Amino acid sequence: MSLEAKIDYTNIPKHIAVIMDGNGRWAKQQGQDRLFGHTSGVESVRSTIKVARELGIKFLTLYAFSTENWNRPKEEVDGLMDLLVQSIANEVDELNENGIRLITIGDDTQLPRNCQEGLAGAREKTKDNTELTLVLALNYSARWEIMEGLKKIAVEIENKNLTSEQVNEQLFESYLSTKNIPDPELLIRTSGENRVSNFLLWQIAYTEFHFTDIFWPEFRKEHFLKAILDYQARERRFGLVSEQIQG
Repeated sequence: MSLEAKIDYTNIPKHIAVIMDGNGRWAKQQGQDRLFGHTSGVESVRSTIKVARELGIKFLTLYAFSTENWNRPKEEVDGLMDLLVQSIANEVDELNENGIRLITIGDDTQLPRNCQEGLAGAREKTKDNTELTLVLALNYSARWEIMEGLKKIAVEIENKNLTSEQVNEQLFESYLSTKNIPDPELLIRTSGENRVSNFLLWQIAYTEFHFTDIFWPEFRKEHFLKAILDYQARERRFGLVSEQIQG
């Protein structure tokens, strides 16, 4: 039986988040520089978006560039920014034709001007699409996001627009970058690393994790389907016991 035939289409995650890891190590295995790995990873992004749309997943979040990534060698960072601009220009029409909306989370004001302009144009062009929302986490850090939310709430309290008694989980979530995005049911990380690396720390409280040894440039449809099958084999209890879930 094929992987696709095994998928339970009544139990597809609404939101899947992906930490795209291993570009540099994969490139090194090929005797190439790290940027070659990032460039090769673009095809994995295309494949993942295509499968997500086919399966009816509504939100796909890709961890594209963290705040910590600025500490990498300047040549690599500059190359990543150029690749981002080029990829947006190359892919935006296809995204639009396939009903895919592009949004971003993170502090994109720190990105180069041409990146900001390219992202703004792509967001505007695809804003009315409803098949799939592609969320790019760019210059993103979960700790940054949480701190920014706390600062905004503190200002509201200081200005007498809120009281501390009004602050609860729902209100706090409305001050996060992901305020209009459901929490991910599944988080995938490639390359054999078993950590979340400052990604969506608030939002993954009840998320299922799938770790694979596959490097991101090698990640394709079959690997995405295996992650979903792994997810579907689990019982999600949310603090309850099995008997309560089964009911």
